Amino acid sequence: MVKVKNFFIKTGRWFKNHAPSKRRLIQLYAALLTNANIKGIVNGRINTGNNKNMCVPGLNCYSCPGAVGSCPLGALQDSLAQSNERAPFYILGILALFGLLFARTICGFFCPVGLGQDLLYKIKTPKVKKSRFTRLLSYFKYVLLAVFVIAIPLIYNGIPAFCKYVCPAGTLGGGVLLLWHPGNAGFYDSLTYLFTWKFALLVAIIVLCIFFYRFFCRFVCPLGAIYGFFNRIALIGVKLDRDKCVDCGLCISTCKMDIKHVGDHECINCGDCIPACPTKAITWKGSKIFLHGITPPEPQEELKPLAVTENNVVAETKNYEEELAVYKKKIDKRSFWLQFSAWAVALCVLVSSLVYFNFIEKTEYVATYGVGDTCPDFTLEQVYRTAGSLDENGNLLEDFTLSDYRGKVVVLNFWYTTCDPCKEELPDFAEIQADEKYSDKIVTAVIHSASSHEASAKAVQNVIDKALQASDWDLIFTHDTDEINVYGMLGGKQAFPMTVILDANGVITFTWENKINPVYLREKIDEALAIEYKGN
Repeated sequence: MVKVKNFFIKTGRWFKNHAPSKRRLIQLYAALLTNANIKGIVNGRINTGNNKNMCVPGLNCYSCPGAVGSCPLGALQDSLAQSNERAPFYILGILALFGLLFARTICGFFCPVGLGQDLLYKIKTPKVKKSRFTRLLSYFKYVLLAVFVIAIPLIYNGIPAFCKYVCPAGTLGGGVLLLWHPGNAGFYDSLTYLFTWKFALLVAIIVLCIFFYRFFCRFVCPLGAIYGFFNRIALIGVKLDRDKCVDCGLCISTCKMDIKHVGDHECINCGDCIPACPTKAITWKGSKIFLHGITPPEPQEELKPLAVTENNVVAETKNYEEELAVYKKKIDKRSFWLQFSAWAVALCVLVSSLVYFNFIEKTEYVATYGVGDTCPDFTLEQVYRTAGSLDENGNLLEDFTLSDYRGKVVVLNFWYTTCDPCKEELPDFAEIQADEKYSDKIVTAVIHSASSHEASAKAVQNVIDKALQASDWDLIFTHDTDEINVYGMLGGKQAFPMTVILDANGVITFTWENKINPVYLREKIDEALAIEYKGN
């Protein structure tokens, strides 16, 4: 019995010593809440519901199959790319709201990427300590913010440069977590040197996070740079009482971030400096809101034994200590109920989200048509006027209706504006369409997939104007919609580009996910042309 008792005692001590801190629990909670769509990870499919119109506070890729919201950094790049037609007030307002409320407290408590870095740093290895060099390097994220998040999307045809070339969260969430699923095996054919670069960068950042505390957060993350501008004025965070501060420097030495003083733009408001301060000069901003109505007792003035009797000194000291004890008791009581209420509400929200996204929300899978099926008729708005947009009488066609081209082979090519392989193969389609062998027998419609990559028709046309120089092409450029979703209807699974060929009778004869060789494309078009047209 003694051995059993000792076992439970030791086990209890181990759990007590290794119990996660409140900050760690909040980090785990936030990571699970913002990635509550667990069935998406299991099924290998991205959630594209209306909830994706909302942004989560931390860095969390839109294309992660578990994500229930959009990444504010990705949304900012997309909104800046379309700013020539509308100002990005919505996302700027969201970022300002997050910044004014929490600032870099989001980095310390709510960002899944921050949690991952904290766990990696726990691996026992020699660590690189902060220095003047790391302090200087911490400004590199502001360069990335200015160039990759703001300048390139504004200047170069709407390219979300940070998401496309750098972001490790996108590589992990929108790449690795999709590629592992057997149903997405076709995605491997779409991978290019760009994925190789981003995967290598992801591995490098993971390794560096083992040796440098929050390497990505300190030196790379533009979202942290944005929130850093709000640190001094945010409602929640840490603050320093200069009247109590004795400039001992313990807060700076305790902090693993590259701060110059408590609460500056590099501070992630983790709170590690609060217990380290010997004069209790560091506290949480906003704490007085929750302690409103509880007034601390006035401290007694220094008692002079010569001016009062011994009994009076004892009596006054005792009264003050009793009042102080009552004050502390009230604080502890309110603190307990505040924490209890907060965790109760948080757990209800988490459970509700998990139940909704995994059991209640119905994923709207459209009917899928494959090789051998007759493609249903559909009508899409044209977004760019080319030679292919004119009818036999030279009149401009406002819409592309599939049934209008019955009797011809129809080539459908699905693309989106920031897909390099998509844009690289479009001249091949234009060349084939212009070939005298095919020009009167086929029609090629290039369909921008709005269902997977949101962009307005005008934004798509701007990209075609600037990047493709397609005014002389005989292609028809159209814009898919969420309501029609031709891409999903024809079996698209988030892999681009995709090519579908229909014979003269409207029957699907060929589908291909990935960039297609023009010689192979001609062969498949010839096979479709060889099928006899049966008429109406």
